[in-house]
Amino acid sequence: MPDNSKKRLVAELVGQLADETAELKTVLAGLPDPAWDTPTPAAGWTVRDQVTHLAFFDDAVLLALRDPDAFRARLAEQLALGAGFPDIVAERHRHLTPEESFAWLSKSREAVLDEYRTADPGARLPWYGPDMGIPSSITARLMETWAHGQDIRDAVGVPAAESPRLRHIADLGVRTYGFSFRQRNLPVPGEPVHVSLSGPGEEQWTWGPADAPSRVSGRALDFCLVVTQRRNVADTGLAVTGGAATSWIAIAQVFAGQPTDPRPAGTFPG
Repeated sequence: MPDNSKKRLVAELVGQLADETAELKTVLAGLPDPAWDTPTPAAGWTVRDQVTHLAFFDDAVLLALRDPDAFRARLAEQLALGAGFPDIVAERHRHLTPEESFAWLSKSREAVLDEYRTADPGARLPWYGPDMGIPSSITARLMETWAHGQDIRDAVGVPAAESPRLRHIADLGVRTYGFSFRQRNLPVPGEPVHVSLSGPGEEQWTWGPADAPSRVSGRALDFCLVVTQRRNVADTGLAVTGGAATSWIAIAQVFAGQPTDPRPAGTFPG
């Protein structure tokens, strides 16, 4: 991608991440302090844990951007803690008050946005999975913000957020098709999958050959909920046909880290 095109893409994505952040902060700002101890659908995690998780990994992004070698050294220490590392992060920050948690997220997110704006758009960053380009890193933060924000919304009874920003999350979901299989040491199906999603208003988003026998179709919101493992596909209105699509949607995972299972069917009946 030419530098100017990549710069425009980075600027667009930074704006999208800023908007998603503002929407989440609006939800959080409306919560009374006791609500920060509300359990979320993520087992063992409260609203506070979701917020400190985002803030912690924003700080990790900052380190990856500013000092990749220092990030790699810290990554090795963190991975040595095992698959329960995110739970350890949550436990270590449960002493923070709602005000302190909110302030941490606000400060770290603003710093991340500023760093993304001035970063070399062609740079690659180390991360918890494969290295990522700057646009992919921003998209990952957008996805994480929306997904953990959804856990918070589910906990406190705020409706799911649907916006044109879902296109970027859905695109990441499609692009991690092979990753979802490789994470589980499964062979990646050789046949393509056609994905057709309806976004807000009249928007229609598609990926893959139109004549592919394996297909996923429905609302972009449902697709994003499934690939972020916030909903079981059985609890959505997605239509899934064909062997490759069926195998993929059962294990779809858009985020880095250890492979995890979708929430059980019936957790959020449609």
